[in-house]
Amino acid sequence: CANVTISFIFLSLGTGSNILSALQDLFWLLKSKVEKQLQIISVLQWVLTFLIMGIACTLILMYILCTDCWAIAALYLAWLVFDWNTPKKGGRRSQWVRNWAIWRYFRDYFPIRLVKTHNLLTTRNYIFGYHPHGIMGLGAFCNFSTEATGVSQKFPGIRPYLATLAGNFRMPILRDYLMSGGICPVNRDSIDYILSKNGSGNAIVIVVGGAAESLNCTPGKNSVTLRHRKGFVKLALRHGADLVPVYSFGENEVYKQVIFEEGSWGRWVQKKFQKHIGFAPCIFHGRGLFSSNTWGLLPYSKPITTVVGEPITIPRIDNPSQNDVDFYHSIYVDSLIKLFDKYKSKFGLPETEVLEVN
Repeated sequence: CANVTISFIFLSLGTGSNILSALQDLFWLLKSKVEKQLQIISVLQWVLTFLIMGIACTLILMYILCTDCWAIAALYLAWLVFDWNTPKKGGRRSQWVRNWAIWRYFRDYFPIRLVKTHNLLTTRNYIFGYHPHGIMGLGAFCNFSTEATGVSQKFPGIRPYLATLAGNFRMPILRDYLMSGGICPVNRDSIDYILSKNGSGNAIVIVVGGAAESLNCTPGKNSVTLRHRKGFVKLALRHGADLVPVYSFGENEVYKQVIFEEGSWGRWVQKKFQKHIGFAPCIFHGRGLFSSNTWGLLPYSKPITTVVGEPITIPRIDNPSQNDVDFYHSIYVDSLIKLFDKYKSKFGLPETEVLEVN
């Protein structure tokens, strides 16, 4: 009764609407702030997963083996041996994990958007060539390993598999986490299985430029490492899988990197790592956790727009010749350049911007 009386007095004085409006403004301000914090947390957990989860889980497992809880670690290791080849057979995706709310906060932090330009037939298999790599391939992960941008609604009946370093699937716990999102090893065994023994409607997403391309990514630069990358075209020909060029505008904008010139000691070290381990260590930074004006591991909140281009029909040739590979590779390169030129002005680039193909 007291609350009703107070409200009546405020309304009688003509200030009730002002107070209500102020409370609504405060509510939306608090909600916006909470959402921003959730976005930061969602991105931070993925960055830490990318950088340290594999090593951290391995060390924790080794530590548990030396404690009274060693049986738990032993059971997991036994399961690991039994389950070792699962990543090579399409993995073990979980729609529940792919639909986690955390990925929507992840998407909204930048934000990330997926643009469909053509329909894909469920009776065909596909190899998506994703460009550019960026530092962490954030657009590739969000668009194809989660449902945050609606990939299943945009391409009904198509199952995307993001291909990444096979070494990640030797790491305990991390391998299971990656597989739950539909991520698979980027090796011939895994790709052959998905394209030949998993029916149709599969789309393997390969970040074609790989580690070499990540070494040259920097804000304001649109370049891809593609000129001599032809293995994915040969795989497409062997399985008759259509090639789909994909370009992610803004992928290079979210981190700043120290670029080592060719011939420098820094580039020599990076290439040695790339050759023997499969990835190249980069010196990069984003923004700080509490301020965008400080350096840290969080990427800058710059828009990333991933455009999926028109599929290129590829015939099945069991033993494609080099001429076959070169021919369809040239078609793919031309299609990627046309895709870039068609959409560059729509996503903030000048008409004079040229895609550099190395």
